[in-house]
Amino acid sequence: MTEVSSLTGRLLVATPALADPNFDRAVVLLLDHDEEGSLGVVLNRPTPVGVADILAPWAALAGEPGVVFQGGPVSLDSALGVAVVPGGLSGEGGIPSVDSGARAGGDGAETAGVPAADRTGVPSGDEPLGWRRVHGAIGLVDLEAPPELLAAVLGSLRIFAGYAGWGPGQLEDELVEGAWYVVESEPGDVSSPDPEQLWRAVLRRQRNELAMVATYPDDPSLN
Repeated sequence: MTEVSSLTGRLLVATPALADPNFDRAVVLLLDHDEEGSLGVVLNRPTPVGVADILAPWAALAGEPGVVFQGGPVSLDSALGVAVVPGGLSGEGGIPSVDSGARAGGDGAETAGVPAADRTGVPSGDEPLGWRRVHGAIGLVDLEAPPELLAAVLGSLRIFAGYAGWGPGQLEDELVEGAWYVVESEPGDVSSPDPEQLWRAVLRRQRNELAMVATYPDDPSLN
């Protein structure tokens, strides 16, 4: 596995200098990052559209707010499900197929040198049908599967319209330019009940100078 793929499962947090309006104050969960490019979803862009309006069978499993999130500017007509399966699963084995319209790399068996079982208590071979691990307890949901397959094991579910994508080397260039901070994700980031505050919340929990960036005003001219 190349060094490039090690960012899968981490968060990209937009720096105040990032000018692209698509990613202003964005928090992006990277679902795939390797030499072929990168793919992720923006965690803090809720829309007014309810999950029940477009994917009624999954609405009961969606966390609050129960709306669709804009995952990024690419393929806005496609839906992608990201869900947390808490540690300590037992029994329901099998490797599910994920047909989300977007690729996501790896089975998550190892990220940053830490085996998945050590991070979550869920052995990588015991993933529930209809869910594929991306990183730790976070994985992709097969939205074509019957929701009842996952109803008993999901800790949270979020539905995204579209995703954020980068071509080979494009994200690396943006990192060099200082467009993003890269930090560790937590399972609760996917299901934050107050997504509009996620940018500040993620920065505030960092134990370095990034915690100070959380106080940066929305309008830099006010600083």
